[in-house]
Amino acid sequence: MRDTARARVPEQQARKVVRHSVRGQILEALRAALLEGELAPGEIHSGPALGERFGVSATPVREAMQQLAAEGAVECLPNRGFRVLTRTPGDLAELAEVRALLEVPVMLRLARTVAPGAWAALGPVAAETAEAAAAGDLARYADADRAFHRAVLALAGNGQLLLVADDLHRRSQWPLPGPSRIRRADLVADAAEHVALLDALTAGDPARAEPLIRTHFTPR
Repeated sequence: MRDTARARVPEQQARKVVRHSVRGQILEALRAALLEGELAPGEIHSGPALGERFGVSATPVREAMQQLAAEGAVECLPNRGFRVLTRTPGDLAELAEVRALLEVPVMLRLARTVAPGAWAALGPVAAETAEAAAAGDLARYADADRAFHRAVLALAGNGQLLLVADDLHRRSQWPLPGPSRIRRADLVADAAEHVALLDALTAGDPARAEPLIRTHFTPR
């Protein structure tokens, strides 16, 4: 399969990033390109070609791609580069099921045991998901969505839970192939659930929060 880096990531679209190490910058840019469909499932990309587009050497690109391989976004092809993995609706359904099995019981327990004041501190995190959704910025929303769930689960005080849940969440965000894309309306609806849930928790109303938690993890 041909190297499609040039075809799918034109120079004007190469994302310029401004923080962290070079490897971290490239990792963020590649994640955004994957989410936006600029690096499409099934395509093969080489480190040198992507490095040229981002104005860096192939080394940080390869390092970033190794991280993406660990996250289930790409696979390494010896002497060729990296192939963007193809997900199926069944794959995403399985991830959604595992996330629900993990997060729903924890969130239900937290809804009954965490003081309303602690939930109020999560207001800016929920607001960021709403702002990103309204802007239709998929990469920004993906980051904000994970940040909200991390902030909720952090109240359980279990570091291993955070690691596992965040990995599953990120894997569930890689898009499907083909024309089916996440719509802005879906992002807005998802963010609205965050806000509604936080309102119930801040009000100290676990009975109202429980169906909202279950609905949030029900596939649309």
